[in-house]
Amino acid sequence: MSDVTFPGPRSLNPGLCAAALLLAAVALPAFAQDFPKLKPGLWEMERVADPATARNGRPMPSSRTTMCLDESVQRQMFEMASGAMKGACSRHEFKLTGNRMTGDVVCNIGGSRMHSKSVMVLEGNHAYRTEIDTTYDPPLMGQSHTTTVMAARNVGPCKPGQRAGDLVLPNGQTMNMRDVMNGAQSAHGTIAPRASPKN
Repeated sequence: MSDVTFPGPRSLNPGLCAAALLLAAVALPAFAQDFPKLKPGLWEMERVADPATARNGRPMPSSRTTMCLDESVQRQMFEMASGAMKGACSRHEFKLTGNRMTGDVVCNIGGSRMHSKSVMVLEGNHAYRTEIDTTYDPPLMGQSHTTTVMAARNVGPCKPGQRAGDLVLPNGQTMNMRDVMNGAQSAHGTIAPRASPKN
């Protein structure tokens, strides 16, 4: 079983790596079943809790990101997640009951065995909340356990000048997920963040 790697900012912590994989993987059962796709437009995503950080007395860093989403980007994320999970995950089980989806995923990431259990609660196709509990063996980037709680909602149409796939990071920089995925699929090239469109 090979490792899964994600192109993008090196500052992404293990909890967000797990979140990225799991949230992308949600597309697998979503497209396989009669399941509501996320509403196109501008999505706001925020890590709303990190108990380990809170216990250590450190202030929570800004974690709010936005993404311009359409059906074609969702489809491409599904295809990439499907390929990544087939190659790197020995377990990827999801169960949908009403608006509640549970997941149990075991993958190799950066030489570490990642075991994540998640609960995702959807509000139609316009909002969701996901709780992810993850262990790493051996520790990944110095962490053996993370708890990530993420909330996301559709906040309206994409901003003028944005392209589908534009992801605005907490520091204000923008990277386009479609470009990143295309780069990973072709030459694994590095795609530099670009300036965000002005409001």
